[in-house]
Amino acid sequence: MRVLIIGGTRFIGVYLTQLLVKQGHEVVLFNRGNHPAPEGVQQIVGDRTDPAQLKEKLSGESFDAIFDNNGRELSDTQPLVEIFNGKIQHFVYVSSAGVYLKSDQMPHIEGDPVDPKSRHKGKFETENYLMSQGVPFTSVRPVYIYGPQNYNDLEAWFFDRIVRDRPIPIPGNGMAMTQLGHCADLAAAMAAVLGNKMAIGQIYNVSGDRLITFTGLAKVCAEAAGKDPSTLKIVYYDPKAFDFGKRKAFPMRVQHFFTDTHKAKSQLNWAPRFDLVAGLKDSFENDYLASGRSQKEIDFSTDDEILKA
Repeated sequence: MRVLIIGGTRFIGVYLTQLLVKQGHEVVLFNRGNHPAPEGVQQIVGDRTDPAQLKEKLSGESFDAIFDNNGRELSDTQPLVEIFNGKIQHFVYVSSAGVYLKSDQMPHIEGDPVDPKSRHKGKFETENYLMSQGVPFTSVRPVYIYGPQNYNDLEAWFFDRIVRDRPIPIPGNGMAMTQLGHCADLAAAMAAVLGNKMAIGQIYNVSGDRLITFTGLAKVCAEAAGKDPSTLKIVYYDPKAFDFGKRKAFPMRVQHFFTDTHKAKSQLNWAPRFDLVAGLKDSFENDYLASGRSQKEIDFSTDDEILKA
């Protein structure tokens, strides 16, 4: 297939591009050109947030499938649909498990209600639009994504404190259950969609096999960093006792947040390859240390405010 990836040079896109090329697909990337495309992969430079640029750069192109990796709002994706609807076999959209309405019944399954006030509401609005337009789409809903080149402070937030022997402030009692999925595993699930007619019109939760508590995550991050988890100093606090404003004191939502991934496993013949320790070691050794972040100056002022209290 000739495949267009919106993005493709950062995080998930890197893994997806490599995997599709290895499978024999012709891959074309569309992005701002801030990062070079892999050797032998065509790159079209443009700004996806400018509909005029999208039409100018892509209207003359022909693709069998499109992967929209970084659309956040309906306005991001709608121009792509206007250009290519009726001309492609598959449109794969990266949504988010963050669309689900908070519930007392867990795990989240694909048919659960969505939260109209979610900061990810643009994601499910896009899913609804793709469905209403008759686009042959598949949507994937990751929970928390981690791994090398992660541009969101998730595992790095823990590594920053662990390598510097600092206390780790965790909200609540540390027992909130969550779920992480390695970026390579997400890319594998996305690649498994292509050519699978059963996946057309479907939404899939995609994440790791195991659930973990906030405290447990701190411990496995320590293990991945070569530290003895028993030496960690974890400080629990009530987040409601502080006014952090727009500052983010902790990298995850303070609630139980995880999904059921059986649908993706059965229909896509997919399973995550990374367990958490192996995946976090991959991230620590091949990104955190490799990038020199362990030597950089980090702002711990929010931590210090919590610890002082």
